[in-house]
Amino acid sequence: MQLSVTEENYLKEIYGLSKEGIKKIPNLQIGSRLGINPPTVTEMLRKLADKGLISYTRADGASLTEDGEVLALQVIRKHRLWETFLVNTLGFGWGEVHEVAEQLEHIRSQKLLDELDRFLGHPEYDPHGEPIPNPLGIMPVQRSFSLSSCLPGERIQLQSVGSQAPRFLQEMEEQGIRLRSRLEVKENSSESGKMALQLENGRIWHLLHSEAEGMMVTRSENKTF
Repeated sequence: MQLSVTEENYLKEIYGLSKEGIKKIPNLQIGSRLGINPPTVTEMLRKLADKGLISYTRADGASLTEDGEVLALQVIRKHRLWETFLVNTLGFGWGEVHEVAEQLEHIRSQKLLDELDRFLGHPEYDPHGEPIPNPLGIMPVQRSFSLSSCLPGERIQLQSVGSQAPRFLQEMEEQGIRLRSRLEVKENSSESGKMALQLENGRIWHLLHSEAEGMMVTRSENKTF
């Protein structure tokens, strides 16, 4: 089934919101994420429902059907492969690639996508540590947890940064933080909504809870930096 760029963006956004634990996505939430007014969102959701790609009622909201999820994962796969290519091959910074990949993810050539995947060595994760669906739409298994849940004294290793603003990613680069960087939690305050992490170079890095929630980590086996 050939979809418009707008239809693909809706499916991808609904998929992303569903992975945040929202079973039925309200019109207003979709419109807010895409910057589109509610009447236009309603019209598009009805169109996607007619195509059998979502289940939708105005009262309950929208959720992907099996066919809709397959198509959403195809778009996500293309997006993350292009991000990997831009960083690994063309030398883009990880804070620069999202908007470019947003454009490239709508290229329809399956041969190009297959060759891109082969050229990159069939990567399982993109430069931000996000899993890349395989050609069957299966995600690699992740055994990580949110940085925001970590307690003071825990030593952790950064696995993915989630959907962060380019400026935040640039700050991480300036601090010398990369995927697989080891960190120690020094402070995690629910009252202030802030965290403090010690880096391998001894610096202390401060960030907000809202930023830490999307960052995934594993416990580090290494007891010293």
